Parts: sequence; structure tokens; C-alpha cells
Amino acid sequence: MVPLTEQLSRWRDDLAAWAIPDHITAAVADSPWVLPRQVFARRADRLRHTPGGPSFERAWQALAPPGSVLDIGSGAGAACLPLAPRTTTLTAVDVDTGMLGLLTDGAGAAGLAVSAVPGRWPDIAGQVPAADVVTCNHVLFNVPDLEPFLVALTGHARRRVVVETTAAHPLVSLNPLWLRFHGLKRPERPTARDALDIMGAMGLNPRHTEWSRPAEADYQSMAELVDVTRRRLCLPPERASEVEAALLEAGSEPGCPGDLGSSGRDVVTIWWEGTA
Repeated sequence: MVPLTEQLSRWRDDLAAWAIPDHITAAVADSPWVLPRQVFARRADRLRHTPGGPSFERAWQALAPPGSVLDIGSGAGAACLPLAPRTTTLTAVDVDTGMLGLLTDGAGAAGLAVSAVPGRWPDIAGQVPAADVVTCNHVLFNVPDLEPFLVALTGHARRRVVVETTAAHPLVSLNPLWLRFHGLKRPERPTARDALDIMGAMGLNPRHTEWSRPAEADYQSMAELVDVTRRRLCLPPERASEVEAALLEAGSEPGCPGDLGSSGRDVVTIWWEGTA
């Protein structure tokens, strides 16, 4: 069995390999690390009205009886807002204050007050109270130092931690386009399997289920998808038509433009017991 320290080191190195070469980022004005808030808000609103899926089910099950929820890397609330009917208090942590504003609006529409805490987990873990259920959707691949992150999740959950992540790194789906436009071969690791191995080595005894997210129209238009993808690929606005052609060749449907390079369809729900 590979020692935990070696697994953690590989995870950190695999994530570092996703850095974009300086000469590519220097050639464009826009940042490639696009955070399409409007996409996250639409997804959270859709899931609030029609909750479902293994991640929701595992958290919902643990909220019987109703209890408090702590959502780490909450975004606009796709993980926590569907749980509103069984949530007594909600605390949300995210580095993006704009996202927290969207979550606050969504929580208000659901009749739920939220304590929004801007900051990075686990740096601010000491400022956040424990909760019955801790949720954390699509954050792991942004966490180079995985062990303290997971320890803090576990220590803040009285009943259960529920983590959702894509099976592969969420930007893997853009790899063919990086090769096409820049001649750049991008990494393929780490994966959810790597995270599960680390959790097992840490003694968290995680359980998991693999599933496929149904296709949804994450973007309001093909033009919106093209613009976000162009920025992610470090391409100037005048190459938008080339990006659109590439997306259509890759199977994007103009009437249902999914979020290529953000959430992915092959998903893993992971859950384990808290220690708070």
C-alpha cells in the first residue's frame, strides 16, 4: 500500500501540473480561471426546486431529524439550498463574496437565513461552528493540501460529511481543445479515486457511489458558453468563432449548452461520519 505521505505529495504535484504556462496567460487580457457565477446560480435555483441525486439523498438522510448544515465552497448553494426543508441553521463558506451574495438571495427565496463566511477552508475553520451535516461539492480539485482540509471537514460534522466531485479533474474535458489551439498536452490526474485512497489511508472509512449527472442547459445560450470556454483556453475575443466550431465538433448542443470544463457528467458522491 502506498504511504499516505506519498499519496498526498502526488496529489499536490498532480494539481500543480495544471498551471498554465506563463507565455500563454501573458498573451491575453482575460483570466483563464473563469467563475461563471450566473451558471452556478441557475444550477442552484434548479436544484432547489427539483432536488435529487445521491449527494442530496445522503445529506437529506442525515438531516433526520432536521439539523444544522455547513456548506464548504458553497458557490451559489447547489449543495445546501435543496436541503432547506430540513435545515435549522445554515452556514456557508466560500472565497468568492459574489457567490455568497447569490447564495444569500437563494436562501431568502427558500425562507432560510444563512450565515455567509467569506474565506478559504480550512484557514477559517476556527471561526466557523460545527454542524450536523457538512456538505462540500466540487471543491476537492482546488485543494492542494488535502489532509488538513478533510480533517477540518470531519471535525466540524456531528453526523455526516457529504462530498461531491467529478470522477476526473473537471478541466479534463477541455484537454483536446488545449491541444487543438495551443499544441499543449494537459494533465489527466488527480482523480476522485486518488481522493478516495487518501481518505481511506486517513482512516475516514469513506463510502461512495458513482453516478452520471443528467445533461442540463447550464448556459442560457451558445454564445455564453463560447465566451467562457474562450477565456478558459486563453484565447482572444476574435477567435470566438473558432471556439464555437470546436465546441460543436465536440458534441455541444446549441439548444442545451452544457458546462464543458466545469462540472462534468461522471460524478462521485463520497460520505463518512463526522467527529464533532
